[in-house]
Parts: sequence; C-alpha cells; structure tokens
Amino acid sequence: MSKYEDIIDLPHHTSATRQRMSISDRAAQFAPFAALTGYDGVIAETARLTDAEDAENDESVAILDKKLRFLKDVADSHPYVEITYFIPDGRKSGGRYETIYGYLKMLDEIERSVILMDKRQILFERIRSLDSTAFNDMIN
Repeated sequence: MSKYEDIIDLPHHTSATRQRMSISDRAAQFAPFAALTGYDGVIAETARLTDAEDAENDESVAILDKKLRFLKDVADSHPYVEITYFIPDGRKSGGRYETIYGYLKMLDEIERSVILMDKRQILFERIRSLDSTAFNDMIN
C-alpha cells in the first residue's frame, strides 16, 4: 500500500460556505510583487527622447521676419500657411518640432504670435520655418 492510496481517489473538497475563487483571482495571488511602484514610469521618462532646439542664425531670422511682415500685409486674404515650430518639453530639456497647416487669421503683434482660423496660436519666437503659396507673390 502506498502512502496516499487511501485518499487519492476521493473527490476534490468544495466549501459549502465559501464561493470558489475565479481563475484570475487565483492567478493574481502568484503575480510578481512591485516593490518599486513608479519605477517603470521613471525609466520610461528617462528613456524618452527629446530634440534640442536649433539655434537660429541671423540669416534665417531675417528671412522669417521678412515672411512675417509680408503675411501681415496679406492677412486679410487668409492665405494657407505651413508653420514648423518648436514645442518645449515640460519635464526635461529639449522638446519637439511640429508642423501645422491652416489658414492665417491674423498676426498679433502685441502677443507676438501667428493666429490661424481654427484659433491655434504660435509664438513668433517658436517658429523655425514658415511657408505659404502667398510667398510666390512676394517681391524680394
């Protein structure tokens, strides 16, 4: 006779007072313990890359200024524009570049920004590239 021969064929015990635990709850008992909560988020944030903001040179600033002055003159015709601008990152140094498209509403010289018809507003100091079909009419 083996050690457990007397109980090996008995039916599995089920409690009359307690409900059976679901498979997902049983699995959760054996899940790894996260001793360092938030650690994964910190690692992900550290690994997230940002772009450095390009330094502007005098020539690109002069060209951009000329384009902005021209757009101010033709703003009433609401030309279609393409604006590439820098968005600083709120958590670490650097940021990212984004290009948006839309119809120009106006140039706000007090706020020093370009305002599009859909109410997006881009500060002059953040703009790195500006293009429009209206520039085809621009006199050098």
